[in-house]
Amino acid sequence: MATLGFSRGDFEVFAIEGFNARMGKIYERIRPRLVRLGIELAPELSRKLHMEFFAHVAKHMRRTVNPPDETWAAFGPSPRGYKRYGYLALCISGAGIHARAVVKSDADKRPEMARLIKSKSAELEKYFRGAKIQQYRNWDCRILPESSAAGPDFFDGLGDALAKKTGGIDVGFGWPVRDALRVDRAEVLDAFRELEPLYRVLRSVAS
Repeated sequence: MATLGFSRGDFEVFAIEGFNARMGKIYERIRPRLVRLGIELAPELSRKLHMEFFAHVAKHMRRTVNPPDETWAAFGPSPRGYKRYGYLALCISGAGIHARAVVKSDADKRPEMARLIKSKSAELEKYFRGAKIQQYRNWDCRILPESSAAGPDFFDGLGDALAKKTGGIDVGFGWPVRDALRVDRAEVLDAFRELEPLYRVLRSVAS
């Protein structure tokens, strides 16, 4: 299986100082590959997880003060956008490559997602079998977050985070740069498969 095709220079883009310089390189070097990966991986995800996915690549707002520290291709249930839903994301940052399940604070039905995660925490623990998983919410995008066991407290914590007024979740698996240069599509798809039980809970309450 082919690698994702990112080079060491692609990861170094995120160390470039200045909004315009960094954004220019992201759009020159990284975004075109994410677009292609989104097109190629969405049908693979649909077949592997037995649900329909639509790919969307991040569009960073040029009026923000700071340049982005990471960018991504998102896979969600709607062809019209992804931010209103829970979604899967293939992310690239200066720290490496990441396969994540995400719910942003502006997503619809977060309270319903929160209640369902908490009610199914025992089932989710069984599915994950104590797998080590990383929390990406509010991380610094420079060093991979520490991993923690996906036990009952972990899922209860996700429910509590989603229940907050401006809450959200962002969890998954990451490959540091030295491994990200060699990671292939099968490994990424397997990581999304590992996240499938959690994503199905999020998706079950989608608009």
